[in-house]
Amino acid sequence: MSESVKDRYAVVTGANKGIGFEICKQLASNGVKVVLTARDENRGIAALEKFKGTGICDLVVFHQLDVCDPASVASLAQFVKDQFGKLDILVNNSAIGGAMADEDALRASATPGKENTINMTDWKKILTESHELAVQCIQTNYYGAKRMIENFTPLLESSDSPRIVNVSSSMGKLKNVRNEWAKGILSIVEDLTEEKIDEVLDAFLNDFKDGLLEPKGWPTFMSAYILSKAAMNAYTRILAKKYKNFCVNSVCPGFVKTDLNYNRGILSVEDGAATPVKVALFPEGGPSGCFFDRNGVTSFE
Repeated sequence: MSESVKDRYAVVTGANKGIGFEICKQLASNGVKVVLTARDENRGIAALEKFKGTGICDLVVFHQLDVCDPASVASLAQFVKDQFGKLDILVNNSAIGGAMADEDALRASATPGKENTINMTDWKKILTESHELAVQCIQTNYYGAKRMIENFTPLLESSDSPRIVNVSSSMGKLKNVRNEWAKGILSIVEDLTEEKIDEVLDAFLNDFKDGLLEPKGWPTFMSAYILSKAAMNAYTRILAKKYKNFCVNSVCPGFVKTDLNYNRGILSVEDGAATPVKVALFPEGGPSGCFFDRNGVTSFE
């Protein structure tokens, strides 16, 4: 193992379980020193305990993090600065679905032997969305990731090979946005700005509050999740243009069994983490401003 790999440092958000935990595990297995973060300190410490007795336990440390709390993000940035003096890899994995499930309906929808097979009609019956949940979803999935990037950019600039991996979703592709005005803004890379992304998200939330999602052409199923990931994808492209020496990419891990989808996914967390980790560990001069899925580069559209 080369010294350049041994001396690399990473932060993974939302890492006490699921894909985030497995990303920590796979990065550490590649010799990267990883800061495993979690909003709940007890859950984060419990996650860290799982590394005891493994050959990589010395490569994983825990620090509390709530991406929606500026003070918490600043505290983590100060910790990384004090401990390592730089950051090489930032994985923005924290995400919520923006919907609540009817547990009874979820159980009733399961077909024996095909528990993970739920059609779209059933999902729409199972999940309830609200303006409050939509605000929380966008604040976590988009603005939380943006806050992390803004706070950690100085530390990433101290790296010889800075990487930002935004864990996104194919649901955030522009074909799922539907509102033609919003789609137009988010699709023209040359004109994209952070202010324009804010404008789209504000319009979406206002229309949601006024009950105008369908009349205005917004998605009506997992709407906040779709918009938050579309915004993340747009921000990825802005960052790639702004920071030419960074490697900044969005990644769809696939339909993975996690709490976010009530463990109704198809892929294991090991499979889901593989693509974000692969993108995080691309060789020097790797692609930037791209959207990856398990098959390689895919379209933002």
